Amino acid sequence: MRLFASIASYCDPVLPFTLERAVALAADPARLHFGVVEQSPAGTARVAAPGGGARLSQVHVDVTDARGPCWARAIAMSLYDGEDWFLQLDSHMDFDPGWDERLIAQAQSLGAPQRDLVISTYPDAFRFVEGRPVRQATTTGVLAQVLKPGTSFAADHPVLSFEAHPVDSAACVPAFHVGAGCLFAPGRIAQRFPYDPWLYFHGEEQALALRLWTHGWDLFHMPALPVHHLYNDAASGAPPRPLHWDEAHESARDVDWWTLEQRSRARLSALVGGGDLGIYGPGRARSLADYAAFSGIDYAARTLAPSAFTPRAG
Repeated sequence: MRLFASIASYCDPVLPFTLERAVALAADPARLHFGVVEQSPAGTARVAAPGGGARLSQVHVDVTDARGPCWARAIAMSLYDGEDWFLQLDSHMDFDPGWDERLIAQAQSLGAPQRDLVISTYPDAFRFVEGRPVRQATTTGVLAQVLKPGTSFAADHPVLSFEAHPVDSAACVPAFHVGAGCLFAPGRIAQRFPYDPWLYFHGEEQALALRLWTHGWDLFHMPALPVHHLYNDAASGAPPRPLHWDEAHESARDVDWWTLEQRSRARLSALVGGGDLGIYGPGRARSLADYAAFSGIDYAARTLAPSAFTPRAG
């Protein structure tokens, strides 16, 4: 069974490490196909194929022409080539041995690929110590996504803040949110739910979770997630990586990030309002009211129930 890994990278020196580790620690490297969108300055060398029989498809975009994370993810997803499984990753990740086999086995135990489902969350962190990756695990159970304490709806947009909480569970937990940097599903998700390139960054996960759930796809958090994330802070042990909205890069563009962000907020507002966004809009298998009852997030009433802040038991 083949696996497509979609990766959008922005001037990320950790990207080669991510590819190399994914291959080195996979149970079957030859089943892997990486679709990489590398956004970097003109003249930057193309990332090398990671070996192991894995396939690499890549698109290079000059940083001046880059239009944000969701736009890049949409291009990366378009490199999908009919694989059985789909994995969307950030470009700064590490993996446990047999990570591919474990993700597939977990999805199959839930009824995939016949069943429409997604396994996702915000992964535990790792950092570099003397050049070696070191785990910063918070649990061997489930990392369940909930609203951050104190989160509320702003007056002018529906973007909310989420975080992952450890849950002591050896079984998968039903989810109402997804993490864009670690999302695993049957491969058909790439054609059923193409990434919305008119979103920018904030709110992308809300949009995708709502689209999936209202189309009848079930969302899950799995125990012992075999994928880990390098966060961009002083404790990472890696050089800080630039972000799309950094001022030094903004000065060379004809459209600034704030314009893209405002357009994105309007796009999310249209989605949660049930607007007609074509293939990027909500489904009809479940209603927005159903989602409110399930998640505690009521976009129509702009209210947040206590259940949206509390991890579910396994």
